[in-house]
Amino acid sequence: MVLLALDTTAGSCSVALLRSGHVESRCVDASGPGPSSHSQLLLPMVDRLLAEAGVPLSALDAIAFGAGPGSFTGLRIACGVAQGLALAIDRPVVPVDSLSSMAWASGRPDVIACLDARMGEVYVAACRIRRPGPHAIDATIEQVVVPTVCAPDVVPVPPGDGWSGCGNGFALHGAGLRARLPRLVAIDADAMPDARSVAVLGALGLRAGRALDAALAAPLYVRDKVALDAREQAALRAGATRARGAAVAGDTR
Repeated sequence: MVLLALDTTAGSCSVALLRSGHVESRCVDASGPGPSSHSQLLLPMVDRLLAEAGVPLSALDAIAFGAGPGSFTGLRIACGVAQGLALAIDRPVVPVDSLSSMAWASGRPDVIACLDARMGEVYVAACRIRRPGPHAIDATIEQVVVPTVCAPDVVPVPPGDGWSGCGNGFALHGAGLRARLPRLVAIDADAMPDARSVAVLGALGLRAGRALDAALAAPLYVRDKVALDAREQAALRAGATRARGAAVAGDTR
């Protein structure tokens, strides 16, 4: 199997090539000069990766992409590029949700992945990952909690013990998430979506028959709103003011 993977879900731009069970990847920080950075970087990175590997585009069996949730602009870029390349060579695409990608990258079996969704919310999912052998392609991943968006203090709590946490949601909303999930055995707040994980999960999806015709590729937004209205902004500011006041009062006791 030869599979190309793309991810522009968040601040980084990454590409990966999986062939014969081995993954080669490239990743750069694209969080700097505006939303066009991903679009400027992605195709040249694909070209370089394939050229260095000696793999022509026509040799690919499929193209996987980080479908989201995440940055709306980033999701559209990865989806559009994957779709365009796949249509050019008449290959299928495999969407991979970013929360499963983060959970896989954590290396742990039972993972609650949280990605900052802005507006005081997180994207969250819970995954059970089983790796029965040395080869990633033999693994299975089950979503116990499907991707959703909510406030940190009301995230769904999956059944059972032994869960770990990962993702920048824990860095930015740690207090609310820890209060809601007090029995986590470990937290990796630095974990972010990456094309290496997208490549492996894309291969699992291809083997399981979850590939799509390229024309059907679409981002997984989870949330339709991208901004708060004036009333919601005022409520958020009021809540932040109350929280700061409570913190100050607590410090003076």
